[in-house]
Amino acid sequence: MFLYINNMTEITVSLHSGEETRIPAASTLKDALGELVSNKQRKQIIAAYIGDTIVDLLTPITKDSVIRPIIKDSEEGLEVLRHSTAHIMAKAVRDIFGKDVKVAIGPAIENGFYYDFLREEPFSPDDFTAIEERMNEIVKSRAEFVRKEVASKDAKEIFASEGEKYKVEIIETIDDEMVSTYMVDDFVDICRGPHLPDTTYIQAFKLLRVAGAYWRGDENNDVLQRIYGTAFYDKKALKKHLNALEEAKKRDHRKLGKELELYTIQDQIGPGLILWQPKGAQLRRLIEDYWKDEHYRHGYELLYTPHIARQDLWKTSGHLDFYSENMYSSMAIDDVQYQLKPMNCPFHIGVYNSNKRSYREFPLRWAELGTVYRYERAGALHGLLRVRGFTQDDAHIFCRPDQLEEEIFNILELNLHILKTFGFSEYDVYLSTRPEKYVGSDDNWEKATEALKQALEKKGLDYSIDPGEGVFYGPKIDIKIKDQLGRSWQCSTIQVDFNLPDRFEVNYIGSDNKEHQPIMIHRALMGSLERFIGVLIEHYAGVFPLWFAPVQARLLNITDDQAEYTEEIFEQMRSAGLRIEKDLRNEKLNYKIREAQVAKIPYMLIIGDQEKADGTVTVRLRNGKNLPAMPVKEFIDMVNEECRKGRGI
Repeated sequence: MFLYINNMTEITVSLHSGEETRIPAASTLKDALGELVSNKQRKQIIAAYIGDTIVDLLTPITKDSVIRPIIKDSEEGLEVLRHSTAHIMAKAVRDIFGKDVKVAIGPAIENGFYYDFLREEPFSPDDFTAIEERMNEIVKSRAEFVRKEVASKDAKEIFASEGEKYKVEIIETIDDEMVSTYMVDDFVDICRGPHLPDTTYIQAFKLLRVAGAYWRGDENNDVLQRIYGTAFYDKKALKKHLNALEEAKKRDHRKLGKELELYTIQDQIGPGLILWQPKGAQLRRLIEDYWKDEHYRHGYELLYTPHIARQDLWKTSGHLDFYSENMYSSMAIDDVQYQLKPMNCPFHIGVYNSNKRSYREFPLRWAELGTVYRYERAGALHGLLRVRGFTQDDAHIFCRPDQLEEEIFNILELNLHILKTFGFSEYDVYLSTRPEKYVGSDDNWEKATEALKQALEKKGLDYSIDPGEGVFYGPKIDIKIKDQLGRSWQCSTIQVDFNLPDRFEVNYIGSDNKEHQPIMIHRALMGSLERFIGVLIEHYAGVFPLWFAPVQARLLNITDDQAEYTEEIFEQMRSAGLRIEKDLRNEKLNYKIREAQVAKIPYMLIIGDQEKADGTVTVRLRNGKNLPAMPVKEFIDMVNEECRKGRGI
């Protein structure tokens, strides 16, 4: 927000790349850019940073300034477009359905935007055509987005007179005497901006879906209707995005999880609680076994800990102070209050404190597939990705300060190795630094942050600094993996903790025979098994690599004459460790093949009279390709070799 009180006749403006010019004071940003860049370049600029503030092209510049332009297809440029399109959608909704519809908020979000409305009748996708037609009319009107600062008191009175209670509530949370508003045609909204200069910049948009949302995310507040949409600067980019959304629908783990009989969620059991079906349990077992083997190979020891603990434990750990809203209510056992665990770390500290420790023991690397329970609002639950009970692939490392950097490097090595084995080779890495509220000394924070940084650089990883986004107890590294559609998923995290060792008086005897506090590292590589499996389903569209496919092959006999031989092969392959099924139904072979392909089974083993006579199987791949008939043992050896390669053995 700017106060324009400068009386200078000329000011100096420059681009962040160095070019500069002199312009009259109070000239607009658009005027300044006209002096600094070519016409072709200017057409790509829709806003800019002046210092650390992002502003509209029509913003007056009143003092010497450095300008960093924001171009259309940049992340910030798309955000400006989508925020502006959200305002156009809100105006269109009001134009069509009248002022009985009350508007709440309408931000840009990743890949799109939404706007929340209060309306007695529900919106439906059938309404989208009319809304989009009205939006197109507004776009063609070349309406400008006009920013105006209004006294908070006046703005509150204006919105109150129109019955816009949500806008009034927003104003009441703003401490400033003035509020920023934007008007496009006759639609006015409280907004910091920036926005596009006018509606002609909006060329390609699409409304996608409608969903319910509580006002301010509080289930005690009004239920609003949230219309989602997306926008791009050209129709080709929009079409590409919509095609990706269609592909994402096909890969939706909730749809595939049901079709492939991997898991189910039952109201009778409770929302957000997963029931693993046999095939899903097999998939999970394969992932768990691999995880355990790799951890043993990298010097970890496994722990198992309870699901509940005395409430006092969570008081000591600080969870009741910092995390109580995500914890379930306590229960009385023998007149003592217990609670379900939201974290595994206090239990691992309990193992540590069960003995006196020497500096010679370090590092201690303890890992657990520990199931935890956290309260998630019903509206936030989402298949396997957001649940109330889940299993973390948790580990805690206790080490000396001189071992910290090496341990972080080792975690990164194991982390990226496991992710690559599961098919994830692209990711974004973030280093989160000290927040405003924190525990521990500044010196410890600096040392820990530097250790994280050095480990990342030693590993040769590009990373971004996420300033102030560390947890209150220490800095951290976050790794967001990218799937086949280029979507990012938060999975891996490495956190340095100064809080729990202090709270639980965790110590060791150093070489000087004095007590010292060890460094504690929290880390999760997959995040949670439920979420990770959900991501795997969508990444592979259910077509899993052979080594962790729940079913590796299905035996298909052509007629009943081969049923007995098929049974013999089935037992032979099961005894050899293959995950095998048989289909002995009196159905046509093509029907059986089609069902096996729908189930995404890697191999179909066809058995007719010739295979029975030769002691072989004819191998058909799920993509329709046929391999030559081969002896049973040769097929078993082929599968085992492919699995070894898949696991990186």
